[in-house]
Amino acid sequence: MAERITGTPDEPWSVERLGAELKSYIGRLGHLWVEGEITQWSNSRGNVFGKLKDVEGGATVSFNVWRSTLQAIDGEFSQGDRAVLLVKPDYWPRGGTLSMVAAQIRHVGLGDLLARLEALRRQLAAEGLFEASRKRPLPFLPGTIGLITGRDSDAEKDVLRNAQLRWPDVRFRVEHAAVQGDQTVPTVLAALARLEADPEVDVIVIARGGGDFQNLLGFSDERLVRAVAAATTPVVSAIGHEADRPLLDDVADLRASTPTDAAKRVVPDVAEERARIAQARAQLGMRLTQLVAREAERLEAFRSRPALARPETMIDQRAEELARLAARADELAGRAVDLGAQRLEHLRGTLRALSPQSTLDRGYAVVQTAEGHVLRDAADASPGDRVLVTLAAGSIAADVQEAHPVE
Repeated sequence: MAERITGTPDEPWSVERLGAELKSYIGRLGHLWVEGEITQWSNSRGNVFGKLKDVEGGATVSFNVWRSTLQAIDGEFSQGDRAVLLVKPDYWPRGGTLSMVAAQIRHVGLGDLLARLEALRRQLAAEGLFEASRKRPLPFLPGTIGLITGRDSDAEKDVLRNAQLRWPDVRFRVEHAAVQGDQTVPTVLAALARLEADPEVDVIVIARGGGDFQNLLGFSDERLVRAVAAATTPVVSAIGHEADRPLLDDVADLRASTPTDAAKRVVPDVAEERARIAQARAQLGMRLTQLVAREAERLEAFRSRPALARPETMIDQRAEELARLAARADELAGRAVDLGAQRLEHLRGTLRALSPQSTLDRGYAVVQTAEGHVLRDAADASPGDRVLVTLAAGSIAADVQEAHPVE
């Protein structure tokens, strides 16, 4: 069958007519549903310009989502999502480009699953399970490390080898579990429960050697995520991936980029710790030396003071002072004695002057009645009364012969 040719070399179509014919022809295709992977999603002033790639082949087509349509679409879309679009082909003659104007867009397959995971991520984040404040610190040197990984996996070998290289005496309790497929969640949950029940396990590492999105779905299961959040032992997520981030990474107390990184994060490096100890000892020794030197300088300064250089000086000064005080005490004591003697002599003279004995010594006598009263008036005595006459030396008992009162 011969190919139909439109126009002739003498009467060819213009480019504008060709564009108009193409636009008219393509426009008659109407709306159609197309499925593919979004390889480009660029938002410019509310309008989206993207590209949709066939999930199996390499065919790619551009599409546009205008602002009004985008506002009516449920969910969020981004590069890498698998989606189904209701598009209407549109040819732009001036640019000579063909694009699809999307009227509807929906997640499909993995894209739909990603949307559900994002919804779950937002729910768990709203509950506070991803908050940094609830994450527990890892012990500096765990006594026993619990490891959940696949049997004979590279992840297990990487964790064990790198941890033992850093700290040869490290101990592990390994629990094997399925790390992909339907058995991932129940086996990992069971291994987690066994390690949680072991009081010797100080930290738990869940390790897997990476994989595609579908193989990592088990580590975003809500049951596993909530079990890790409720664990009392710190949990390290070491799934070994970068592009896809399972929910386990967000809820774990520490996210390690690879199993090797997990081994480096859970145990210290013995060489580094020895170097730090040596450095600390050197600093301590230097500070101790400085302290001793400073105290030695202070001691030498004290020793150079006169009081310590010639301590007998203080004794000599005190001896001289004591001698002066003793001499002063002797002087004051002698003066006090002299003054006392003078006063005593004065008092003695006064006493003598006032004493009746002085009067008696001059020849006078004291006459007393038998009752002991001193006779001062002759009228108080009668002849025959018994009197006692006291002399300067001794006394005489006498009888009154006569009394001559003063007239």
